[in-house]
Amino acid sequence: MSFPAKQPRPKKCSVTSCRASFVPKESFQSWCSPDCAVVIARDRQEKKRKELAAIGRREIKVRKEKLKSRADHLKDTQIAFNAWVRARDAELPCISCGRHHQGKYDAGHYRTVGSNPALRFEPLNCHRQCSPCNTQLSGNIVNYRIALVKRIGTEAVDWLEGPHEPKKYTVDELKAMTAEYRAKTRELKGRAA
Repeated sequence: MSFPAKQPRPKKCSVTSCRASFVPKESFQSWCSPDCAVVIARDRQEKKRKELAAIGRREIKVRKEKLKSRADHLKDTQIAFNAWVRARDAELPCISCGRHHQGKYDAGHYRTVGSNPALRFEPLNCHRQCSPCNTQLSGNIVNYRIALVKRIGTEAVDWLEGPHEPKKYTVDELKAMTAEYRAKTRELKGRAA
């Protein structure tokens, strides 16, 4: 006694632009026509290509990271620190001239990096400053000091102006600081949004 072959159930085509109902010839079939099969094959190829490209980009990023010098890491940390300062002081006016404007803002150091590299990443030493004050007026330092005393107090300004031990950051310390300031910047921008 033989039983009749079980008829496959109708399926919907897996191509989102088609979604036609069809009876599959094979159990694994998810397309209704050869045209839809080609669309599925192309989508799979594109997905595979993107995965391989992402792997390639990650490998390149790792190789570039290994080639970075200490100076490159110092530059990355400075960029992250400056971005954090601008985000921290986003609502405040320029520390030197006290005005809000539509132009570019910098992270202006009270004690410059050249004259006192130990204070390069000191949050009390760096504040949001308009580009004209920072670059064209050499920091507009007299007005900067007056506003800084109001903002952080005389004692803190005296500490900034005092002597400081030189700091020689290791690459690992710089990487940690870069990650920390990037995270702090994301947090500040997340709160602002």
